[in-house]
Amino acid sequence: MDLSLLLTLGVIHTVALISPGPDFAIMVKIATQQHRNTALAAAAGISVAILAHTILSLTGVSLVIKSSYILYLVVQIAGASYLAWMGFSALRSGMAIWRKPLASVDDEANDNVQDTSADSVSKICVIPMSQRQGFLTGLYTNLLNPKALVFFLTLFSALITPDVTASTKLVSAVLLFVLSLAWFGLLAVMLSKAQVQLKLQRLTPIIDVVIGVIFMSVAVAVAIVTNLVLTA
Repeated sequence: MDLSLLLTLGVIHTVALISPGPDFAIMVKIATQQHRNTALAAAAGISVAILAHTILSLTGVSLVIKSSYILYLVVQIAGASYLAWMGFSALRSGMAIWRKPLASVDDEANDNVQDTSADSVSKICVIPMSQRQGFLTGLYTNLLNPKALVFFLTLFSALITPDVTASTKLVSAVLLFVLSLAWFGLLAVMLSKAQVQLKLQRLTPIIDVVIGVIFMSVAVAVAIVTNLVLTA
């Protein structure tokens, strides 16, 4: 087992995890606005998607998709469409909350300040999500992001050579999954604390708008790349 390779993979992946992007953005949104269990489900969904990307890259499936004009185009279009829809939904949600009189929100928040349950916080401004919805949101956000496919394909193409043993590949997949679950799980736990949610209540529309901009920006970037491929 190549420990130096695993260490390199772990460091690179950790840097990628903590970098701002769709995964980080959706975790902030869900963890600050939903119940902790929903946030943890979203963290699990993202981690499972990362595990799927890892397996696809290690088995060569991602390379087949990247090498196929039609398959990669379908992935690009599906990913850009999903990210754009998520971005639009977040923007619409943020703008809708902004239009509401904040005074009524503040009054209700003050009435609930002694209630430290996350449920009381989530009922103030947003529609509660089920754990299943949280998991699927996290799963699709990462799985349908074409940039994630390219990242893992590039990462493993550069570091995983043909002489790397099967055990090292297996451990690398488990390592990236565990690191992902640990990071996003930590975000879910820390940001879903009732005190944190109460303090961030007034920032809910801002968080939604910023997240909407992030998702829309990634979708536009993917669309531009797709257009270049079509016109090439």
